[in-house]
Amino acid sequence: MNPVLKQKIQQLPALPESAIQLEAIYHNPNSSFDDMVKVLERDPLLTADILKAANSPLYGFTREISSITQAVGLFGMGTIRGFALAMIVKKSFDLNLKPYGISNTQFSDLSKAQNALAVNWYLRKDPKMMEFLSPASFLIEIGKVLIAQLLIEEEKETLFKERLATSDSVRALEEEFCATHTAEVSANIFDHWKFDERLISLIRHCGEPDEVDASLKEASKVLHVIRAATTLEGLFTDKSLLEAKLLIVQYALDLESFDAAIAKMSA
Repeated sequence: MNPVLKQKIQQLPALPESAIQLEAIYHNPNSSFDDMVKVLERDPLLTADILKAANSPLYGFTREISSITQAVGLFGMGTIRGFALAMIVKKSFDLNLKPYGISNTQFSDLSKAQNALAVNWYLRKDPKMMEFLSPASFLIEIGKVLIAQLLIEEEKETLFKERLATSDSVRALEEEFCATHTAEVSANIFDHWKFDERLISLIRHCGEPDEVDASLKEASKVLHVIRAATTLEGLFTDKSLLEAKLLIVQYALDLESFDAAIAKMSA
């Protein structure tokens, strides 16, 4: 990895106590649904952020979700954990995505769209997979924040942005400019913070199912599809959806349920 990026990761502040408590409860086999709710409710700002996210039209619920208890009941502990970690983690960074030509709002929209697609596509199909797929879909793009910082510091912002406008691969361009790519940087960030090793592996090997444990192979494929389907601005376009569907065929995933998820989010 680029040594400057490695140094930036090592200098990141410790995670807030709320994230540490949340992870401890989530991975404690003796903890319950109510234990997670209690931890989240101790942080009113985090609670408000989670409820705002849960009520996004992207998830397609017709009734307002008014409490954390209701949110955990509808989405499951794994997905709400993803909501909470994403919000806590993003507050640990100074966001400036100008090299990617997107605003902070669009960067947030990207994460939300990817997570909403994961939820609409797989929450009912495989709830157990959401234990990893939900936080991964929310958090995998965070590496772009440090890559953007490096490009700005090295005065490569303008050239990167110009090249990005005509590039077919964000990853290839990141590797050319920084000798690494978003998923690798994100995985190293979460390794620094000592997140679950399986979550780190899924993020690091998104689209590399042969590199992960058998239990994560499908999740690696699904996460690759989700990233392909979503533009940097957090949108689904004809071009991005075509790329995603080609991957679905390649991976032998369920195209019908993917189309239903996209239709639900576009309604």
